[in-house]
Amino acid sequence: MSENRRQILQMLAEGKITADEAERLISAADQPSAASSSPPDSSAGIPNRPKYLRVQVDSEEAGSKEEGPTRVNVRVPMVLLRAGVKLAGLIPPQALHRANDAIHQRGIIFDLSQIKPENLEELVEQLGDLRVDVDQRDEQKKVKVRVFCE
Repeated sequence: MSENRRQILQMLAEGKITADEAERLISAADQPSAASSSPPDSSAGIPNRPKYLRVQVDSEEAGSKEEGPTRVNVRVPMVLLRAGVKLAGLIPPQALHRANDAIHQRGIIFDLSQIKPENLEELVEQLGDLRVDVDQRDEQKKVKVRVFCE
């Protein structure tokens, strides 16, 4: 028996988590072991599988040439996205409810409980087609934002 599984069963026995929570935790703990049996770069058969989510922002304010433009270039590995989704499965329902409430209070309509590991590969596959370009120009500022996968 793995150490993770033993700890989950111990928490269940102590009444710290419910049977449903234990089941979710065990299935989430089993996910990495199934993924580790395949090579880490198992993109064979999946053409152009994205490895990174990129966010680039270029902004230049009128009259501020001496400071230079504002540049943001963020490259997030898809592996991090996968790990985050798997970790979301470990969040206890009470904490998940509180996190959802906090997100909704900020005006973002998103339900963390809908993020499931079984839907992750479909999400990553669809992100490959993602491309968002925003150009904003006014008298004071020129801003270009790009979000894409590579």
